[in-house]
Amino acid sequence: MKKGKLKIYLFRHGQTYYNKNHVFTGFKDSKLTPLGIKQAKVIAKKLKDKKFEVAYYTRLSRSKDTLKEVLRFHPECKRLIKEDRMIERSYGKLSGTHHSTVVRKLGQEQYDIWHRSFGIRPPSGESFADVKKRVKPFIEDLKKFMKKNQVSVAISAHGNSIRLFRHILEGTSEEETCSWFIPYDKVFVYEL
Repeated sequence: MKKGKLKIYLFRHGQTYYNKNHVFTGFKDSKLTPLGIKQAKVIAKKLKDKKFEVAYYTRLSRSKDTLKEVLRFHPECKRLIKEDRMIERSYGKLSGTHHSTVVRKLGQEQYDIWHRSFGIRPPSGESFADVKKRVKPFIEDLKKFMKKNQVSVAISAHGNSIRLFRHILEGTSEEETCSWFIPYDKVFVYEL
């Protein structure tokens, strides 16, 4: 991309079976539901007339499968980069557990602390503060890469990594960052 502003097109993967069933997913590889595939196609349509030369995804199939739908409209995208600094937050021992099971066994308050506190980790998992420690250097490296190569990029990421991406680039408070729901069919656009 030689003219105009360089852009980042950031989006969440479509709904997975774990999302649908309210299960802590983390690094587990839950597949897209039929609705999740439709949501990926919505993202693809929203990005159809945009241009980017590089796309990022994580090792999880939900990230790759959502990006696959988007790339159908982007022959100009010649480089795909696997980037696990944008992977979902690890829920540690909670991964694979239904939210309701945690609430039933430990109470709503404990569930809320692990699910939406900025600095408190679930057992053997990551806090939002931990995710920020990997997303921030990724953003710094991404900006350098984009400027050096004069490219716009698409990023197929996850709800909690997007939460921290937005927190860093938009300068939001920790409290606001914890309160967001990241939609499955929205594209966040940032200009360099």
